[in-house]
Amino acid sequence: WQERLSGALALVPVAFLLASLLLLLPDLDYRTVREWAGRPLPALALAALLLSSLWHNRLGLRVFIEDYAHVTSNRIAILVALDVLTYAAGLYGLYALVRIALSTTGAA
Repeated sequence: WQERLSGALALVPVAFLLASLLLLLPDLDYRTVREWAGRPLPALALAALLLSSLWHNRLGLRVFIEDYAHVTSNRIAILVALDVLTYAAGLYGLYALVRIALSTTGAA
């Protein structure tokens, strides 16, 4: 339970940082937010939020699966699928952030 709590607590400052940085933007249109997300500090904060929220989600779903999947073979298969999907979502999210960062640095 401590791992789930620490994961949840890690989300709070990152979410507040991103919200405050977003509120400081002059406009919230697509181009402005995309250019903002391509900068180093917001990109790192978005990556931290993405990874910590996926990890927190994984831990919560793991507890749920362990409590309610009673057949051992089903439980193992579901837990493996959960891990694969969590890591795939994390990699895809990081890939998207890198694409945003690289596309905004080249366009000036």
